[in-house]
Amino acid sequence: MQFKLKFVLASALLAIGVAASAQTVIKFSHVVATDTPKGKAAEFFAKKAAELTKGKVKVEVYANSALYKDKEEMEALQIGSVQMLAPSLAKFGPLGVKEFEAFDLPFIFDDTADLHKITQGPVGASLLAKLEPRGIKGLAYWDNGFKSFSANTPLKAAVDFKGKKFRIQSSKVLEEEIRSVGGIPQVMAFSEVYQALQTGVVDGTENPISNFYTQKMHEVQKHLTLTNHGYLGYAVIVNKKFWDGLPADVRGQLEDAMKQATFYANKIAQDENDLSLDGVKKSGKTTVYTPTKEERMALKKAMAPVHTKMAERVGKETLQTIYKETGFDPEKL
Repeated sequence: MQFKLKFVLASALLAIGVAASAQTVIKFSHVVATDTPKGKAAEFFAKKAAELTKGKVKVEVYANSALYKDKEEMEALQIGSVQMLAPSLAKFGPLGVKEFEAFDLPFIFDDTADLHKITQGPVGASLLAKLEPRGIKGLAYWDNGFKSFSANTPLKAAVDFKGKKFRIQSSKVLEEEIRSVGGIPQVMAFSEVYQALQTGVVDGTENPISNFYTQKMHEVQKHLTLTNHGYLGYAVIVNKKFWDGLPADVRGQLEDAMKQATFYANKIAQDENDLSLDGVKKSGKTTVYTPTKEERMALKKAMAPVHTKMAERVGKETLQTIYKETGFDPEKL
């Protein structure tokens, strides 16, 4: 009897050990705060992945560049040091998939309805497919929101940008956007922006309000203009070799978890930006300005040439497809 009990106990311990060793760990790295739309969606995905796989998969989320800075994370994904990222769409231009830079074009989307015609339709799917030869599998698009400009002086007209240094992500389109209004583009890692603003290395930046607030940029920027001129979103991506190597049932469960996380991410994005805007206003540290319809149209016209100049880079066919879906025509401004 005692032998049988020991045998059963040993078998149970062995089973536990096998189960533990069989657990798949996904390192999910991103560069923003936990309390942003992307940060919350990443945590939501981790929870759903554990639930749907019944513990077979553990997603470890590393926020605020805790694992890699944004300049390093793409290479880390490609070599398999990290399995999952959610980089901004501008990050794919340097990989050679320049069509993603169409998302950086100023005023190309009027609202999220226009945006989702692309990200949730065949155009978005075809863009993600272009990542696969680079060893990357695209799973979903997550919204953050529309960007606004900030600086230590008011920004009401194109002339107000002249000579000022604006931090941007690495994107030739965004460089041209800043130059179109006389500004000086400064490419910089997201984790370095607060200090750069604080010390005057750059004069201003462009961000969705949730990023602006959670990174405490309102503490070092006196003026915020709600231009909603550009979109900032993310593509959730995985190392393709890792993804393809997962058991089919586990991969299906993770796809379900990602589908739920995507719905959640896009649902909360606007609410998070609204709450952040309220926080900025209540802080009393930053003056928030809403442009008039005429002021916004003037800025839109000033930046319209960016579309023409960048058409060859992002692909005329891609642009025309987006224009057809959204109804935007820069030549009619």
